[in-house]
Amino acid sequence: MKIAMNRFLLKSMMAGALALTTLSTFAAETVEVYKSPTCGCCSKWVDHLRDNGFTVNTHDVGNKEARARAGISPSLSSCHTALVSGYAIEGHVPARDIKRLLRERPEAVGLAVPDMPHGSPGMEGARSDPYNVLLVKQKGDQRRDAAVYSSYPSK
Repeated sequence: MKIAMNRFLLKSMMAGALALTTLSTFAAETVEVYKSPTCGCCSKWVDHLRDNGFTVNTHDVGNKEARARAGISPSLSSCHTALVSGYAIEGHVPARDIKRLLRERPEAVGLAVPDMPHGSPGMEGARSDPYNVLLVKQKGDQRRDAAVYSSYPSK
């Protein structure tokens, strides 16, 4: 009984330490978002990131220049561009995919959700369409060059 209890306590402590490490990793990540000052869905996406533990700074200047500097091609474009820890995040990418990207740290430009799919974070509503989060491997990759990082079915 004593050995079983010690194992339980050890596993609990390890799980707690992992959870704290994961939370502190993302809480320390500051996301710089470039968006239009009048775009409501961009603001909702920023709220989604904050609700998921990210610190977010917004820049109400539009995103064309930020997108071009980050190396995201127009075929992957959306209404906002974000930068976090050396990665570009284009469009309505779910926070869980950004966390995965920051955990795995692949060699890539970043992630993109082209266009503005209904049902993605910031685009919630009555309608929900399937969409993919794409891994942009190199600057200038077109939509056809990017790999599917994760998929979200319609609801």
